[in-house]
Amino acid sequence: MKRRDFALTLPALATLAQLPAFAQSRRDAIVLGMTLEPTPGLDPTAGAASSIGETMLYNLLETLVKINADGSVTPLLAERWEVSPDLRTTTFHLRQGVKFSNGEPFNAAAVKFSFERAAGEKSTNKDKRTFAAMESVRALDDHTVVIINKEPDPDFLFYMGQATAVIVEPKSADGNATQPVGTGPYVLDAWAKGSSLTLKASPSYRNPGAVKIKRATFRFISDPAAQVAAVLAGDVDVFVRVTPRGTSRFKANPRLQLVVSGSRAKTVLAINNQRKPLSDVRVRRAIAAAIDRKAVIAGAADGYGVPIGSHYVPGAAGYVDTTGMNPYNVEKAKALLKEAGVTTPLELTLVLPPPPYARQGGEVIVAQLAKIGITAKVQNVEWAQWLANTYGGPHNYDLTLISHVEPFDLGNFTNPDYYWGYDNPKFKALYSKVKTTANVTERNKLLGEAQKMLADDAVLAWLYQPQWITVAKKGVHGLWKDMPIFVNDIGALSWG
Repeated sequence: MKRRDFALTLPALATLAQLPAFAQSRRDAIVLGMTLEPTPGLDPTAGAASSIGETMLYNLLETLVKINADGSVTPLLAERWEVSPDLRTTTFHLRQGVKFSNGEPFNAAAVKFSFERAAGEKSTNKDKRTFAAMESVRALDDHTVVIINKEPDPDFLFYMGQATAVIVEPKSADGNATQPVGTGPYVLDAWAKGSSLTLKASPSYRNPGAVKIKRATFRFISDPAAQVAAVLAGDVDVFVRVTPRGTSRFKANPRLQLVVSGSRAKTVLAINNQRKPLSDVRVRRAIAAAIDRKAVIAGAADGYGVPIGSHYVPGAAGYVDTTGMNPYNVEKAKALLKEAGVTTPLELTLVLPPPPYARQGGEVIVAQLAKIGITAKVQNVEWAQWLANTYGGPHNYDLTLISHVEPFDLGNFTNPDYYWGYDNPKFKALYSKVKTTANVTERNKLLGEAQKMLADDAVLAWLYQPQWITVAKKGVHGLWKDMPIFVNDIGALSWG
């Protein structure tokens, strides 16, 4: 984006809204808007940013199974599979005749390499624990893979459809950050860093007739005003998770369609549990009690969100409502700080990554914490800085506002090295029971207990479950109604 794109005024937006949309010159091409660019590269097995999977997953890089908009799991690179009664062993029967875009064959050896690489000592895969939990990965022949997990895992097939489980080609895997090689319907055409990324149809794809879109360009537009302007001017055909600020204009425009999607995401005020005085549960409870979730939803998401009180969302199996465990109560928050021996004003850092929900929500959080004597010093950082210094490395922060988009990520609370630094042996034992309990009713009960334990420990100040808004031109078909994972499935799109 040029700098002038960030300075559009409301009158300018109104003018743009009156202009005719640019004609779609090619019915086999599409332009998608995204808030964040993939960082630091295009390999979802090496970076934690969800934007990597949004561009690569199911488009260029593929997994054994595919997660659909309704959360179901269906065949992709595996044609079928069998799961043992104890939920430990999964036998995948692979699709035959598939090649990577560099001409190398897709086979059981590639699957074995991909998963052992993801579990390896040098792996930076954010879901490394999933692959490290594999006791063995055996290639019985070119088209059969047997995976034995150390423990039963009822969510295993779902994990196998996420971006961190893509199958990579052994000879080219180390170059996937800049020149990804996969089995999908697209290959990388161009990447203008800071601006756009373009995919084109792969000449070696196994089923070229199934793909209607031959060229897809992702434009990266982080500024909310510029997002609205790009949509209204017709510069983008689809904008996934667009800023809610433009919703009224989009609804009023007969050329556009609006899709409001449910999500499994959790927007949270993360707390560094390893830093004093945040290591005191009373201080964390005070922070949670100081926050009016409804006000945050209004300020950060223009009302598109549902309050949550733990790291789980309505609609997910085993959900329990924990919003009443640390309710909004300014006087109680002040009393908790006093009880913990905290002298106010207490100065804390609040690190805000670039998405609009974080910057806008941060303003609300600062005002609310000020009411209980906490001065939140805002540090606005770019996405790469957040990944390197907050999420990774030294965990250099007190508080940060972020959305966690993984559907099943309670396991992060068992890792004391994770960026919020929670270390509770009781939770680890409870979560181990969750992962090894095959009975659905009993497992859901344990999931409820886990949610309550996290809420009682006030590990984070949970804010809301986001509702994502996708805006598109009326002629675009194949958009996902819900988003159990973050993905832009270009092969499913078409013009009608």
